Amino acid sequence: MKTSARNQFAGSVAALRDGAVHDEVELEIAPGLRLVATVTRTSRVALGLEVGRAATALIKASTVVLVTEAEGMRFSARNQFAGKVESVVAGAVNDEVTIALPAGLRVVAIVTRASSQAMGLRPGVAATALVKASSVMLVTAA
Repeated sequence: MKTSARNQFAGSVAALRDGAVHDEVELEIAPGLRLVATVTRTSRVALGLEVGRAATALIKASTVVLVTEAEGMRFSARNQFAGKVESVVAGAVNDEVTIALPAGLRVVAIVTRASSQAMGLRPGVAATALVKASSVMLVTAA
């Protein structure tokens, strides 16, 4: 599979929750690390998503929000991945920031240069990547 989505997390379906319109799918992407996606029931059936099924989550870097100094804050985003900045590639308008997560995983975010500088994003800085469950696409093998 080739895709432009910078964030690709392979795993297996760990839990499912039925909803009126959308279903919630929990994908275990590393031992003890889960990612939540919401998909329509039609998509869930078409993809054959059942507990134990292998699937890959795709997340565009532009949909990842980074936060620092978040102690005591609560966020509505279902996916909250705490880690440390591994690298920052500076651009004229946007920076590409890679956050190292547990189990050797990484998440890439595109943030404005102004935000990157204001937040002091540089290697070693603690940061949390937030991703709404509705921003996660799931893929299964045919």
